[in-house]
Formats: sequence, C-alpha cells, structure tokens
Amino acid sequence: MSALAAYSTSTGEAFQFWVLGTVAVIGALCTILMKKAVHSALCLAGTMIILAVFYLANGAYFLGIVQIVVYTGAIMMLFLFVVMLVGVTAADSLKETIKGQRWLAALCGVGFGVLLIAGIANASLKQFTGLGAANANGNVQGLAALIFTKYVFAFEITGALLITAAVGAMVLTHRERTERAKTQRELAEERVREGKHLPPLPAPGVYARHNAVDVAGLLPDGTPSELTVMKTLRDRGQIRDVSGEAMNDLRAIEQRSAERLERTDLDKAAKVAKASRTEEASK
Repeated sequence: MSALAAYSTSTGEAFQFWVLGTVAVIGALCTILMKKAVHSALCLAGTMIILAVFYLANGAYFLGIVQIVVYTGAIMMLFLFVVMLVGVTAADSLKETIKGQRWLAALCGVGFGVLLIAGIANASLKQFTGLGAANANGNVQGLAALIFTKYVFAFEITGALLITAAVGAMVLTHRERTERAKTQRELAEERVREGKHLPPLPAPGVYARHNAVDVAGLLPDGTPSELTVMKTLRDRGQIRDVSGEAMNDLRAIEQRSAERLERTDLDKAAKVAKASRTEEASK
C-alpha cells in the first residue's frame, strides 16, 4: 500500500498543482514580459511564494520557510532597492549598450531550453525514496547533509553569484562627480541672476484648509498656486482643485461674521437709546 501511495496522486494534490502551477507559469512569463522593472519584480515575488507553497506541500518545510523569508523577503527587496537606486525605466530597455545582446540572450535561452528538455527526457526514476526516508533524521539535517556534501560546489557557486550581483549593484549606483559641488551662496546668487522664485515656496494646502500634497495652495485672491505642488503631480494631472470649496467656506464665514456684527451694532444702538431715555427720565 505504501508503494502504491508513493506512485499515486490525490485529487487535492492534483488540483493544487494545476492551479498554482498555472499561476506560477503566468507570473514567470509576466516577469520577462512586463515593461516596468517594478512590475516584473512583483510578478517574480508571486512566483517565489507559489514555489514555497509547493515546498511546504511536499514536506520540505525548511525550504518553504527559507523561500519566503530569504528569497521573497530579502533578495526581492534587494532587487527593488537596486531598481530604485539605478533608476531603471521602460525607456532604458530600448538602448542597447552591447551590440547583439538580444540575439545572444535569445540563443542562450534556446540552448538552456534544449538542455533542460534533454535532461528531463533522459531522467529515469525507478523508485521513490519517499518523505519518510528523506526526513528520517530530520528535514533540516537531511538538507544540510546534501548541501555540504553532494551539492557543496553548486551552493558555493550560487553564493558567489549573489555576492557578484551585490557588488555590481553598488558599482552601478556609484556616480563619479565630474565637477565641484556648488555652495549655498553660489546657488542663491544663481537664482537671483536667473530671476527664479527667490523666497521659499509656499507649502501645499496653504489657505485651502487641506494639508495633502496633491492640493494646491490658494493665493489671497482664491486662485490656486502651481508652485505649491510637485511637478510630477502636475504632469500626471493628479492635482485636486479645492479653490471653489475654500471660497464657499470663506464666503460663509464672512456672512456669519457680518450677521454677528449687525447683531452687535443693533445691540449697541438699543443700549444707547435705552441710556438716553434713562437720562431724560432722570432730568
């Protein structure tokens, strides 16, 4: 019965494999087809999480946790930091620094695919070891024995590749300064010569009863000031115009103030009239 169980697959396992496997393949394709590097990194993170689920379902608990904590949590964050530091955009992919790199990458991909298909076709499994034998002395102990004995060279090469990637990221983010940095006085004098806005820019939301960065500050006449919001938000058209609401609120305040002043004037006039009548009666 144990031998038959090793070669058979339950309905739940089959359903899990086909659903999550399809999602993993879609995430892998999106990783190389997305135009934005951040979107590709997020798709790769989703594929890694699905692989962790496969590890956990097959009894490799240590690999599943490491897949989530180390690869998805640490290495993917490193990729995102590198993308933010280097500043990779969709326009960068159109500029080839090495001639023929696309054809070379396609050739390497085809060659790797041929080797992978040939390896799978020639693979033969006569019998399954099973989870009981693999985890006889513990999952972590069995994995450590394989890493530091049979696969020690592959493990060390992988570590060297990761270190090389980290060093390459630092090299790419380093910028050599070709000219002397301007002092604060020189920058101020340059602004005066060019006739730029000399005083500090007004903060966003000033006189608008809002403190959001996408709300333009209002000038004393009620018109919004474009200097109070970021240029990026202006280009995207993500600025909220609250000048109408602010002016309506201001008019309401002025009306209430006028009503209170009128009441105060009437009260003063009534007090003066009463005082005059009292004086006349006393005389």
